[in-house]
Order: sequence, then structure tokens, then C-alpha cells
Amino acid sequence: QVQLVESGGGLVQAGGSLRLSCVASGRTFSSYTMAWFRQAPGKEREFVVGISWSGTRIYSANTVKGRFTISRDNAMNTVYLQMNSLKPEDTAVYYCAAARREITTVTPEYAYWGQGTQVTVSS
Repeated sequence: QVQLVESGGGLVQAGGSLRLSCVASGRTFSSYTMAWFRQAPGKEREFVVGISWSGTRIYSANTVKGRFTISRDNAMNTVYLQMNSLKPEDTAVYYCAAARREITTVTPEYAYWGQGTQVTVSS
């Protein structure tokens, strides 16, 4: 069982930056693929970026490539999402998720989810 708690969301102007954090409970964090998803009002939840258990493999959605960076610290049971050059279309609730498999963009493949943190980008 893994419990995930996100933090770091907020209101930022277009072009600005935010760093999200997700802290996991449990002693098996290092065995999970971790990912960030987001969901905007009226839209389906979408994959943003994922990182393998070792941190050596990363896969990003095209919409955030070059702007968003995922990293993890297995000693601290934490995964991060550094978001730069934010755009109004990045506005969404951002969720941290964990899966015991290789990186996938498929939402149901992630067994554990955080409660989400709101990111709002003003124009």
C-alpha cells in the first residue's frame, strides 16, 4: 500500500515556474514507477510525465517536453515536477501516481493516486 501526498501548487503568471512535490508513504517507494497526471475542468485526466523506479528512464508528453522536468529522491520517498515556462493551458489539478510496472501513459495502470494539487496559470 502506498499513500501519496502532493504539494506545491498555486497561482502563477504565464512564463513563470512552479515545483510540485509528492511524498510517498511506505518502504517500497523505490520499486514503483512514478508519474504526474493532470486534469483540467471538463477534460479527461491526462499523462504528463513519468519516471522509472531507478530514475534512469523518463517519458514526457509532447505538450510539456522541454518545459517540465520530473525527478525523484528514493531516500526521501519523494518525486518532483519542475514546471517552467508555464502557459494558461497548463492550468489543471495535478496528480501524483504510482505503478508497479514500466512507465505507461494509461491512467488505470496506476494503482495509487494522490489527492491532487491545483495549478493555475494566469495570462
